[in-house]
Amino acid sequence: MPLCTIVGMGPGVSLAVARRFGREGYAIAGVSRDQRPWADPAIRTYQADAGDEQPLRQCLRSIRAEMGDSEVLVYNASAGTPGVPTSLDRAALVRDFDVNVVGAVVAAQECAPALVRAGRGTILISGGGLALDPMAEIASLSLGKAAIRSLAFSLAKELEPAGIHVATVTICGFVQEGTRFAPGLIAEEYWRLHTQPQAEWQRESIYK
Repeated sequence: MPLCTIVGMGPGVSLAVARRFGREGYAIAGVSRDQRPWADPAIRTYQADAGDEQPLRQCLRSIRAEMGDSEVLVYNASAGTPGVPTSLDRAALVRDFDVNVVGAVVAAQECAPALVRAGRGTILISGGGLALDPMAEIASLSLGKAAIRSLAFSLAKELEPAGIHVATVTICGFVQEGTRFAPGLIAEEYWRLHTQPQAEWQRESIYK
């Protein structure tokens, strides 16, 4: 059974993506900062903070040892301290960056070698419209979304020659049930990117 690992597991987009891939026969490993009652029994949950390098690496290695290599990696962790640029606290900014960007680098470093050996697989990164149109009042998260978009493109340039599809879903709206931005609808975009023929690979889907 192929494995989809989701870092930043939560009740919104992550859970919807997990269920979408699960319907297609994927085993799901979900990494979250803490255990919550929303967890689906079909998802094997692991605990690690995406912004804490060593616990995250150990968690991903445990998944690999217990469930096998991931065919799909989804990075959906984010953090944002409110504030305009001139008011940002350095420690909070660095902490947010660790979650928003560094955790994705760590996750890719842990999962990519197996994908390269297999010559196939997908890395999907959750982005946001703040990467395209930042808001001063949430400058930290805006910086993170801009950086994660850059990372997705950099990873794509590195890994595409090895047969790995890397793409970011730039979600340009507030995730909410009953709207165009309902988690289940957004999850379909992740599945669409994963199943794209190689000749049609996109590095970014701007979802709006």
